[in-house]
Amino acid sequence: MIGAGLLAKKAVEKGLSVPPWVKTSLAPGSKVVRDYLENAGLTPYLEKLKFHIVGYGCTTCIGNSGPLPAEVSQAIDEKDLVVASVLSGNRNFEGRINSEVRANYLMSPPLVVAFALAGRIDTDLRKDAIGKGKDGKPVYLADIWPTQREVEESVEHSVTAAMFSKSYAEVFAGDERWRGLSVPKGQTYAWEKDSTYIRRAPYFEGMKLLPSPVEEIKGARVLAVLGDSVTTDHISPAGSIKKDGPAGKYLQEHGVKPADFNSYGSRRGNHEVMVRGTFANVRLRNKLVNVEGGFTRHLPTNQEMSIFDASQKYIGEGTPLIILAGREYGSGSSRDWAAKGPRLLGVSAVIAESYERIHRSNLVGMGVLPLQFLAGQNAESLKLTGEEVFEITGICDCVEHFAAGRQVRVRAAGKGGVIEFDALVRIDTPQEALYYANGGILQYVLRQLLAAKPSEQTVGV
Repeated sequence: MIGAGLLAKKAVEKGLSVPPWVKTSLAPGSKVVRDYLENAGLTPYLEKLKFHIVGYGCTTCIGNSGPLPAEVSQAIDEKDLVVASVLSGNRNFEGRINSEVRANYLMSPPLVVAFALAGRIDTDLRKDAIGKGKDGKPVYLADIWPTQREVEESVEHSVTAAMFSKSYAEVFAGDERWRGLSVPKGQTYAWEKDSTYIRRAPYFEGMKLLPSPVEEIKGARVLAVLGDSVTTDHISPAGSIKKDGPAGKYLQEHGVKPADFNSYGSRRGNHEVMVRGTFANVRLRNKLVNVEGGFTRHLPTNQEMSIFDASQKYIGEGTPLIILAGREYGSGSSRDWAAKGPRLLGVSAVIAESYERIHRSNLVGMGVLPLQFLAGQNAESLKLTGEEVFEITGICDCVEHFAAGRQVRVRAAGKGGVIEFDALVRIDTPQEALYYANGGILQYVLRQLLAAKPSEQTVGV
């Protein structure tokens, strides 16, 4: 961060500026960064280049750096542009930084400032000029890149242990508004029925003390047919909420203005928002439809609608749902809502070519069955369109008599006939088999806690 500030200082002194079409923001990991940049006298130079502090921590890389300028958004929409961002955060998934930005590149803080000055990503800063200085001569990266000695000297004179002690001693204090909140007393959480941030989740509704027998999956429909490298961001986005999507409509119906939507990440305590955001990523590509985003077809009516609306119709019809996917399903952040959301949509199973390790475990933990195509097979090779009606048998035996590597039989009946194939059950441990048999890890843990009260037949949580 000191290096970025020094680069900004040299750039300003050379007469460089950030082009008007570039959106800039500075979101340090903590307030200590603000303090040592000010101590080093570098804040004015960063602000001269429009790098003003917009927040701290998970801000830019979770989509909270704010909207693009209206004219930029309009140009992207009208001309279907692929625009890029550069950031020094730790997430660069498509659409993550901003729903309108498809290409995102991770780099060091000084390089973020350098590319902002260049105003374009398709340039080689090792040989191409960043811009022209106040003397009219080209300025290159080497002209403004700080030396290691300059960085060390600045750190030595501007960063102190006292900064960290002071900032972190106050980290839980909050501002006046936080300290002025009314806090209910009591041993259990006082649910507020009108809250749009925290609502009592439905995972334990109607739950019995003893789990019901494991059932086979019959009469299932496909909610989405997805390709390779579908990330947890595609499944459960963490960034901004679109006002015309299911989650945005829900919030507006409950009196929340679009300016106050905040993000999916901040509203993860409200399952009503999160389930409406599941598979709602604007860059999701569901092969059941020809449009990008969180849409699907309700079968057999063939009506195109949002994935959430379709799931509600299926739930009303008593139709279980499955997801077909390619390789590396659930890659990226290990986000629990990427498993919770599909479960609340009514997804009973996912059939993929391979899984990211933690996401596979999370699916089991939410009672969603992860199945894997056998080697050499996938939805395309088996000629599965996603329009079929699925039946998956052998689940009960695999769970009740656990052994790694067990397989189930999948039967898909469509217009072209019946396709049958075996799939590998990715319940990988005996403990996971217990989770699945209980309907998920939440139910399993609660039953363990209530084991000393066998007289209770229904759990009210």
